[in-house]
Amino acid sequence: MRQVQLQQIECLLVLAEELHFGRTAERLGYSQSRVSQLIADLERGVGTRLVERTSRRVGLTRFGAQFIDEIRGPYETMTSAFTAASGRARQRALRQVRIGFHGNIYEEITEAFRRFSAEHEVTVAVSEIPLGSPFSAVIEGKLDAVVVELPVHEAALTVGYRFPPQDRLLAVSSAHPLAERGRVTVEDLAAVDILRPEGDAPSYWIAARVPPATPSGAPIRSSTGITTVQEGLAIVAGGERAMLVCTPLARRTIRSDVRYLPVEGLEEPSQLGLIWRTERATPQLRTLAALLDEEFGKAIAAPRTPVTVRAQSG
Repeated sequence: MRQVQLQQIECLLVLAEELHFGRTAERLGYSQSRVSQLIADLERGVGTRLVERTSRRVGLTRFGAQFIDEIRGPYETMTSAFTAASGRARQRALRQVRIGFHGNIYEEITEAFRRFSAEHEVTVAVSEIPLGSPFSAVIEGKLDAVVVELPVHEAALTVGYRFPPQDRLLAVSSAHPLAERGRVTVEDLAAVDILRPEGDAPSYWIAARVPPATPSGAPIRSSTGITTVQEGLAIVAGGERAMLVCTPLARRTIRSDVRYLPVEGLEEPSQLGLIWRTERATPQLRTLAALLDEEFGKAIAAPRTPVTVRAQSG
C-alpha cells in the first residue's frame, strides 16, 4: 500500500459528512480541485475506489464506508494526541523566557532572575551574545529579550527597564605608560588605541562605546574589534591597546595585569537596558522588568565598597 497522509484522511472524513466537493473545499479552506486531488491520491494509496461521483450526487462506495468506520477512531486519537502535545509545547514555551547578555550577569540581575523563576514559575534561559551584535537575536526572535548597553534607536525595540547609569573607566595593561597615573582625561583617549565591539551593531551604538573623537576634535583610534569582554581584557593585558569598561565590570574583574583608570570629562555614562521586541512584549517580561527595578533599588540603598581602580601586582 502506498503512503497515506493525514490530510487525505481528513479530507475523506469531511467529504463523507458533506457529500459535496464544493462544501468540503469551503470547510477545509482548500480549492475544489485540491479536494479532488487528495481523494484521488488516497484512493490510489488504498488501491480501490472510496467515493462514487456522478454529475448529480456524491456518495461513498461500500468499501469507502467500511474504510471510514475503521479509520475514524485511530484518526481522532492521533489528532487529539497532536493537539494535546502542541498545547503542552505552547505552555512550556510560554513558561520559558530567553535572555541574551553581554559580558557579565551581576548579582542584582541573577537575584531578579531567581525570583522570577521561583515566584512566577518561569524558566530563564540565559546565553551570552556577541559583543558587537546587541540587537540581532531579539529582532530575529531567537531571544525574548537582551540585557545590553544603551542607546537603542531601533523602531522595532522597546527598552523595558533602564539600569542605573555607571561611570566608565579606561582599562589598560599594567605595563602601559598610563598605568601609573591615577586617572586620565577624555583628551588622553586620543593617545591610545581603544578596542571596539565587532559585529552588526548600528553605527550610533558603536560610537557610544568608542567615541570617534575627543571634545577638542582629536580623533580616537580604534583599530581592533572584539566579540566578548573577556577577549578584550586579554588583549588589553597583553599589549598596548585599551578598552572602555563600566565600573561594575571593573569591580568584578580585578586582574593584576590590568589597571582601571577613571576618565575625567567623559560625559556619557554606561547604562544597560532590558530590551525586547515591541510587538512581542509579554506580561512575563514586564514582571521581570519590575523585579529588576526592585533589586537595583535595594542595591542603591545598600552601602557599597568603592571600586579599586589600580589592582596590586601579585
